[in-house]
This record gives sequence, C-alpha cells and structure tokens, in this order.
Amino acid sequence: MQEKSQRNYRRVVITGTGLITALGHTVNETWSAILNGQPGIGDFTLIERGDHTSGGVCEVKNFDPILVIGKKDARRRDRFQQLATVAGFEAMQESGLEITDENRERVGIYIGTGVGGIRTLVEQEHVRQEQGTRRLSPFAIAMIMPNGAAGLMAIDHGIHGPSNTIATACAAGNDAIGHAFKAIRAGELDAAICGGSESIITSVAIGGFEKAGATSPRSSNTPRPFDLNRDGLIAGEGAGMLVMEDLESAKKRGAAILAELVGYGQTTDAFHITAPAEGGAGAARAIKLALRVAGMDPSEVDYVSAHGTGTALNDLNETQAIKTVLGDHAYRVAVSSTKSMTGHVMGATGAIETVFCILAIRDQVLPPTINYDTPDPECDLDYVPNVARSATVRVALNNAFGFGGHNGVLVIKEFKG
Repeated sequence: MQEKSQRNYRRVVITGTGLITALGHTVNETWSAILNGQPGIGDFTLIERGDHTSGGVCEVKNFDPILVIGKKDARRRDRFQQLATVAGFEAMQESGLEITDENRERVGIYIGTGVGGIRTLVEQEHVRQEQGTRRLSPFAIAMIMPNGAAGLMAIDHGIHGPSNTIATACAAGNDAIGHAFKAIRAGELDAAICGGSESIITSVAIGGFEKAGATSPRSSNTPRPFDLNRDGLIAGEGAGMLVMEDLESAKKRGAAILAELVGYGQTTDAFHITAPAEGGAGAARAIKLALRVAGMDPSEVDYVSAHGTGTALNDLNETQAIKTVLGDHAYRVAVSSTKSMTGHVMGATGAIETVFCILAIRDQVLPPTINYDTPDPECDLDYVPNVARSATVRVALNNAFGFGGHNGVLVIKEFKG
C-alpha cells in the first residue's frame, strides 16, 4: 500500500482546531455536546417558517459576532464569513502560530463552502426590489462572493501566501483540507489555515432541498442516519477550521501536535448531478485513494466518520462503499454520523467532522449516531448507536460526498514522533 516516493514528501500535522456549530461556539462546547448525544435541531429563527416542510434546522444559537469581531467588521461580513472568522481565530489561538514577516508568504488559506454569502444575496435582492438600487450595501459583493471568507481571513492574520476557495458542495471542507495537505506535503507551504464554513439558511436554499425531497419533516429525533426509518437531512450551519503545518516547522517552534493528516483521496462520480453512483463506486475509489496515499492497509482503520446524511440513497451507498474497500474489516470498524446532532452543514461539514476525528483520537472515544432506533438490514455496520463509546482510535477515515458527484476522503492518524 505504500505510495511510491512517499519518503520524498513532508509530514503534515495538525496544531490547531476551531469550531462553531449548532451545538456550541467553540471546540470544547461542541465536543461536549457530541459526546453527550445532544441534538442540535431547533425551530427556524433566521427565516420565517412559512410553508417550509422541513421539521427544523440546526442553527448556530445565541451568536453575536459583534462580541468577537466588533460591530464594524461584523456588519461588513456575511454570516458564513463571520462563522469562518470565529473558527479561524480559535484554531490560530490553539496552534500558537504567529504570522511574521519571515513566514507570512509560506502560509496559505484553503476554505470550502457550498455557496458562499447566500444570505446576503437574498437580503440584498429584497432591498433592491423594495427600496431601489441606491439602498444596496456597498459591501454586498464582498459579502456575497464565496472567496470572501478566505480574503478576510488573510487580512485578519496578515497572510500573504495563496488563499483558495473550494466549492465542491458538501465535499468542500474535506477538499479544502486535502488541498492544503498536498501543498504542505509537497513543500509549497509550511503551514495553512484550512476548513469550511456555511450558512445557507434562507428560504430559497431550504426550499430547494425540500423540493428535491432531501429533508426530514420531523421536528425531533431526526435526522436518523443509517436507521431503517430515516427520512432526510436537516440543514445546519457552522464552521470548522484547522491549522496544519509541516512537521519539522511545527517541532521547531515547539507546537503541540494534535494529530497527523496522512491521506487524501478525491474522485468524481460522473453519474448523476445529485444522486451517488450505484454501490457508492465513486466514494469507494476516494477511500481507496486516501488509504493508498497514506500507505495504509484498510485493516488499520479504527473509525469511519461517515458522511451519513440520513437520506435513503446516501446511507445505503456509503455503507456499500465502506464494505467494498474495507472488506470483512468493515464489520469490525466503528462508523458514526455526527450529522445526527450538528445537522448537515454542507460545505463546512467535512471540516467540522475532521475536528471530531482529531478529538476522537485524542480522547480515545467514538462519537455516537443518535436517533438510531431501527436497524436497516442493508445498512448493517456498527454505527455506534446513540451513546458515545470508549475505544482504541489510532486511525480515522473522514468521508464527505457532495452534489455534483464530488467525493473527498481524509485519513487522520494518531501522531507519533
């Protein structure tokens, strides 16, 4: 399984994490809620319920960006940019990485998002229709553009290296981390802030998912990933950010190393614009590739952080993909979907779940899949039902799959010097 010429690549480690989700405004708050099996679903507050058929949403609760970034900056940033900013500051603080004239050109930014500033786009269209063009915000374009979060993060931290925005739908967070991994591994950068951010809770976005038949109509005990009675996703919002570095650079500055990123696989289904390839074929290829890059055998995997949306097609095809690659070991590995608690955070979801993988390795615990009551004979793996579990977790796979047929898989490993 060892990738050819792997000895020529640099090792990539994680030194900082940041989270803001429906379960909490920090890594510690969110992780505590995850381990307690706390649901993030609630009623609509960011938009009117109206004729929406979704049972609820996983909004970030009690969030006042002014307290974190000040009134001036808060009003000039779309909510997805505000969330990215908060998670980015937390990750940078934990890492202790200082941006200086000596290193600022060797640090990059990679952020995934599905749609960028859709809330601002919708709000500003209403302003134009009701009050005229002259009442539009002069900051509207900067708030709408998907690359706005990366540009603002560069300004916040004084980073002069490349800043990239990845828009591969619900695989975007993993793909952003994966592209940062490749750049550091190849020696193009020494460090990167990377992850994903999303806030799509608008009537048009939620309504679009409803019309596509993707959302759950329940207001509680949902979503239900891998359960026989699963009936759709619950949309969420939030951000997850990492600071990743070349191992030698991190060691040189005495950084505390949380985990090591050792593999990334990216594939495309070329099958259907919204449905996964039959049997999870594209997902299986991404898992295989990630393990090959990591130089690891499938039997070494201890935990799979599933995409696990709670939709009929995703959960079945993901289960099949895991079994295709892991073979008999699939029945010995733990698989769980934290979307049962955070909701589906679209372009940020992979990044948020990467942080959970890091914490699972740190604490030697498996996060649960809540709302799991009735096993599905076709989804027959160990989904860590309802209650977190102590376990040996040295290697975690993180799956993320998106509309458009995008598949991004990461391999996170316990760090050993």
